[in-house]
This record gives sequence, structure tokens and C-alpha cells, in this order.
Amino acid sequence: MLPSVDAQGSRVVAFLDIGSNSVRLLLVRINPNQTYTVLAEQREVVRLGETVFVDGRIHPAAIRRTVEAVQELVSLARARGANEIVAVATSATREAQNQAEFLRTLNRETGLDVRVISGKEEARLIYLGTSHMVRKEDGQAVFMDIGGGSTELAVGDQIRYAYLDSLRLGAIRLSVQFHLNREGPVAKKQYDAVRDFIRNTAAPTFKRVQRYSVGQFIGSSGTIENLADILYRVRYDRRRERSDAVRYSELTKIIDLLRSTSLEERRTIPGIDPDRADIILGGAAILDVFMDELNLHEIRPTDRGMRDGLLLDYLANSEHAALYLRVPIRDRSVLQLARSCGSDEAHTHVVGRLATELFDSARKLGVHRYGDEERDLLRYAALLHDVGSFLSYDNEHEHAWYLISSADLLGFNRTEIGIIAAIAFFSRRSVPRRGHPKLAGLDENSKKVVQTLTAFMRIADNLDRSRRGLVSHARLRDGPDGLALRIKAQGDIATDLWGVRHDHQVIEKLLGRRVNVE
Repeated sequence: MLPSVDAQGSRVVAFLDIGSNSVRLLLVRINPNQTYTVLAEQREVVRLGETVFVDGRIHPAAIRRTVEAVQELVSLARARGANEIVAVATSATREAQNQAEFLRTLNRETGLDVRVISGKEEARLIYLGTSHMVRKEDGQAVFMDIGGGSTELAVGDQIRYAYLDSLRLGAIRLSVQFHLNREGPVAKKQYDAVRDFIRNTAAPTFKRVQRYSVGQFIGSSGTIENLADILYRVRYDRRRERSDAVRYSELTKIIDLLRSTSLEERRTIPGIDPDRADIILGGAAILDVFMDELNLHEIRPTDRGMRDGLLLDYLANSEHAALYLRVPIRDRSVLQLARSCGSDEAHTHVVGRLATELFDSARKLGVHRYGDEERDLLRYAALLHDVGSFLSYDNEHEHAWYLISSADLLGFNRTEIGIIAAIAFFSRRSVPRRGHPKLAGLDENSKKVVQTLTAFMRIADNLDRSRRGLVSHARLRDGPDGLALRIKAQGDIATDLWGVRHDHQVIEKLLGRRVNVE
């Protein structure tokens, strides 16, 4: 099917995940400059697998619910301009004896050719959609997605996976099999029987995962997200934030609460999704056992998942493959934001090159002791410092701080985003004093990083003040009474040098050294 392309060359593509519990839509506009914009996300609960895991068949009522939900989501996608829809089905459809009948019905009623994917392919796509969550300093991660009928696992880092697996353990499957979806509370003996079953089923997987050295645990399913929502509402009386993690010691207490309530009472627990109340214990038991057996002390939930993996897989096989296959996730997410805001890439790349050259020369002189991680943050700040002009040239530094702080920059933690946003803010105006409001969310070490890196940004940005790229090199060296700034340029750079000299007092204060321009 040929994609729909508008006058500017962008196209709208929809991604559908037909799961055992729900159907999920991700609708995006893919732009000619290799960025994409999310237009809509929607989820419809269909319980496709509620009978598959009992008698092996999708019953007519479940087929009807799923067809109606898919029709609604397809209509939404078409109304927003989509002429290409990528649709996949997972565990319930994989196992259904009447799979062919179900797929024919979907095709007849919606026009979709739905691809049924294997468990390991599902795990691969989930990894693709969530690998940005990996913190480089913590090494490899275990990735988990608890679906209605299966649980997918991966081990890997931001760049590649080392292990994929899929197990027939899911929130609906276990809730039906062990009668966790009945009206009354769930006895400890009954819950322990579920845990024993999971432990026995997953024993070979535990042995294989334990061969890897992992330092973090990332969860991408609705079950894991909802357990986290409940935890933060019940124990901390607040909404869960994106950076919040779930500790195993706290998870077990929430499970005890869920287990001790009737189904009706469970639906009223703060933070719970009422549609999950009858199946959440099945999913919680899976997470419980895996964290226990693998000695994982906390899990970080993400709202990304297989749909996002479908998008990235699509892009990796499109004309934009070079960007999505060869460019690291952090670079991609920074480029995505910069291009979405119409940033002057020629200028920001010059600033980035000069800023990192100054950073390197200052490190050799002992001006600072920062390493490659801080150097990368400086480069990313340089690439993004211009995004504020997208909203207005007036107060563009303020707008840049807001856009970067609010962006979902993949591959970065909140502290790193805060540092990048602060450097972008201080690259034009003001001084990053420790009490400044734009530094409020950072610890003392991060504030010092901002102060030092801002000095290099101020010099580099001023050296391309004319935006003509006349300065090819800039480095610091020891001078007779402080630091000397040595510049190599072609053409008249009087305007650029004026900016450096105008800012010299701020630069000297941040570096704690006199700086003379040669």
C-alpha cells in the first residue's frame, strides 16, 4: 500500500498493536527532515484472550469487540490522513485455534492485513521501543513487558540486545487459570500457588538471564505502569512522575493490599485502572517473582512499548534508515527536537564543535576534571541552544529552557535533561548562580557542571555570533597572566570577537581564571 504524502512531503502512518487485553494505536506524521510527530495515541480494551487461554479459541463476542475497536481506530487514523497502517497481533492470536477465521474477519471488516508475530519478534520490538531508557552508567538492562497472554524479556544496552525471550505467562492467562478474577479477596495460599507456577515455568529463563551482568530493570507494560501508579497514590499520595521507580520492597506491600481486597474494593483503590482490577494480580505475580528470582531491587516503568518499536523498525527500513540505524538514540532524540523547532543546524554544529574543542583544551590544562559524559552534554546543549527561537526571538533562552525541559528526550535521565536545558538557558544571558531558579532541580555537583560548561558555550556561541562559520578552531592555552584564547579563522570576525570580549567577565567568573583573547 503506498503511503499518503502531503504537499510538504510528509506522510501519516498508523501502527496498531492487537494484544490479548487491548488494541493500541500510535499515529505519527513522518517528516521529510527525518523527524516525526506523534498525532494520536489511543487504547481500547477488548479482552481478546479471555477465552483463548481457557479453551484455545477466540469466542465470537471477543472477535466482535476487537473488530469494532479496530474499525474505530482505523477510522480515526484515516480521518487524520493515514493511508498506511502497520498492524500486528500477538499472544492471543498466535495461540488461537481459529486464528485464520479471526484474521479473515478483520480483513473483511477493516481492510487490514494483520501480521501475527512470534514471541521473540514481539520481544525485539519492545526492546527497540524502550532501549532509550537505558542509563549508560548502569550497564546492561533487563527489559520486561507483561501482556495479557505472554511476558516478553530482553537483555541489552542502548545499542543492541544480547538476549530475547517470550514466556506463556500473562495477566489474563494467570488470572483465568488461577481464578484471581473472582469477586472475593485472594488468599495468600492461592497467590503463592501462582508464584510457584511462574517460578517453575520461568526457571530456564532465570538461568539464562543470570548469565548476564545487568544493572537496571525496565518495564513497559500497562500492568507495570498501573502498579506504579497505585504505589505512588497509595504510599505517597501523589501522581507518579516519569522518573519514578518502583522498589521491590514497596511492590510486595501493594500486592498484599490488592490481594486483601474484594474485586469491587480493588476497583476503588487510588491509582488503579478499573479495567485492570480483575487481572492485575496475575500480572503483579509475574513481576513479583522475576524481581525476587533475579534479585532486581527496583524497576523503572515507561509508557513506551511495542508500538514505538514498530515505528522505529519502520523508520529503520525506510529512506531514513541511515539516521535510525547508525545514529545513537541520544543523538537521534536531540536531532528530532532541533529539527522539529527549525533550529539553525549549521550554526549549532559550529557551536558544538568549538565548545567541545574548548572543553578538551581546558581539561588538558587542568581547568576542570570532567570527562566524556559532561563533554557529550555540552555538545547536546550546543545543538539545542537555538530551539527557543522557534517560539520567539524575544526571550529565546527562556523558551529554549522550557522546550528542552519539557521534551521527552530519549536516552537521557531527568538530571541530564536539566543540565542541557540550563546550559542552553545560560548560553545567552544571566549567570548560573547556585540559587538561580533554573538550577532548582539539580544537585550541587550538577550545578557546578552547568557553571563550567556554560563558560565554553558562551565563548563558542559568541565565536559564531555572525552565523557565518568563520572560526574553524578555538582552544585555551596557558598565558602569562591566566588563560589565552587562541582562535583560527578565515575572514572578518570582529563581530564574533566583540561578543567574546563583551562576555569576558562572566566567562572568567565561571572558569575562575583570567581569559585573554589572542
